[in-house]
Amino acid sequence: MADHKVVSSEQWLAARKELLEQEKEFSRLRDQLTRKRRELPWEKIEKEYTFQSAKGTESLAELFGDRSQLIIYHFMFGPDWPEGCKICSMIGDHYDPLRIHLKHRDVELVTVSRAPLETLHAYRERMGWKFKWVSSLGTDFNWDFHVSFKQEDLDSGEAYYNYQRPAKFPVAEAPGISSFYKDSEGQVFHTYSSFGRGLENFLGIYNFLDIVPKGRDEDGLPYPMAWVRHKDRYEDDSFVDPYAAQ
Repeated sequence: MADHKVVSSEQWLAARKELLEQEKEFSRLRDQLTRKRRELPWEKIEKEYTFQSAKGTESLAELFGDRSQLIIYHFMFGPDWPEGCKICSMIGDHYDPLRIHLKHRDVELVTVSRAPLETLHAYRERMGWKFKWVSSLGTDFNWDFHVSFKQEDLDSGEAYYNYQRPAKFPVAEAPGISSFYKDSEGQVFHTYSSFGRGLENFLGIYNFLDIVPKGRDEDGLPYPMAWVRHKDRYEDDSFVDPYAAQ
């Protein structure tokens, strides 16, 4: 950082305007990509998925509430895990302020994990969250949306994630986000899913880090986001990174 180039105001402005043109082109390309995303064909959901919620058993259609669009975040939280994934938790820190705005755009946001409902709610209380979190434990939902993996698939390298089979997937749970539409007849359609680095779009903190001089400052880390902690663990020297060995 000490060796970074320093110039006059005029030179800085010229460089900034040059970069602005590239940023504008990026925005135009993003708009095109967004339109193509909305133009994707839909997949009708034929299976009757159910979830355990504070209301009892709810169907996928019922998760919409009185809205026609639903976003589900696939939160990494296995049935026997003591706490949720630290990176999914950082994404979860973004949700509560968004929900009121999403509702006024005909969108419901729900988080789904395989951990038992009481475990999810205890962790939600610890984190100070209010968003709706339901359990898919005992159902095919996580398997069908390729965010949970059986041990034999992990051992054989056959775990299917992000539309491919990685050479080696390290854990039995993975993150993702999916969107759905419910028509006037109550039919539900799967419209979009994203995984892996596609989830960076939902990490507002990265948008802030990307404009400061050090950026994400992840060079030299064992893996991207290795610096992340649960928000109540940043000052905890006893924290053991569960991903460090991967």
